[in-house]
Amino acid sequence: MLFLLLCILCSSAIFVIFKLFDIYNINTLQAIVINYFTAFTIGVLSHHSTIVFSEVSSKPWFIGALILAVLFISVFNVMAITSQKNGVSVAAVAGKMAVVIPVLFGVILYNEHLNGQKIIGIILALLAVYFITLKNKNTTSKNASLLFPVLLFLGSGIIDTTIKYVQTNYVSSEDTSLFSGVLFGLAGLFGIIIYAFKPSPITLKNGIAGIILGAINYYSIYYLLKALDTDKMQSAVIFTINNVTIVALCTLLGLFLFKEKLTTKNWIGIGIAIISILLITL
Repeated sequence: MLFLLLCILCSSAIFVIFKLFDIYNINTLQAIVINYFTAFTIGVLSHHSTIVFSEVSSKPWFIGALILAVLFISVFNVMAITSQKNGVSVAAVAGKMAVVIPVLFGVILYNEHLNGQKIIGIILALLAVYFITLKNKNTTSKNASLLFPVLLFLGSGIIDTTIKYVQTNYVSSEDTSLFSGVLFGLAGLFGIIIYAFKPSPITLKNGIAGIILGAINYYSIYYLLKALDTDKMQSAVIFTINNVTIVALCTLLGLFLFKEKLTTKNWIGIGIAIISILLITL
């Protein structure tokens, strides 16, 4: 439970940092590329045994890390497009509702049992995400396509499912830090390719922002893997608690740190989220 709590705190901090990027005019693309290489460095330094980089490609989880790296970059870009074309609320709902995909795969692939109470909790969790991200006014264009929200929903769900699959079948406890580091390193390489199409001078401010983001980003994945590695909770429970709590916590952080307005429906969503977590975990 401690690893899951730390994962939630790190993941929530990422949303706060992205909000600060906008306030302090940080070049997001630069910071993201630097963040990946920072996370890679932390992962390598955290690995307790000697690393032979020529042998990394032969690791059983390398192909999975490569796939996840591509997904990380791709889904981030889809998230940006969804936010611009369909609105931030739609993007948030599409991303967080994706928790249903790893939950279903946990049942199908690993025969994880879901009793009636947990099923109700998961349904309430999805309902909570909807209410929490609901706004009073719909500023989305009427011509906005549903293509990108659907892609974001599928992409986010596939990432969580792939992490669970690779972690369960290929990543040993000793390789958790190395796997996390290599995953971010590969994502950084793909980030450089994207950056090459949109080059801009790198500044000290953007570099520091990227390093801070990278450290928190690394531990958000590292603690998620550690939480999944425990036998005390099913992956369905972990992913549901993780996603719902992050949405609820970020909503409260937006309220107190950035003076964002909450509607009555938002507060109802937070209440439903708390109930859903209790149903799933008790």
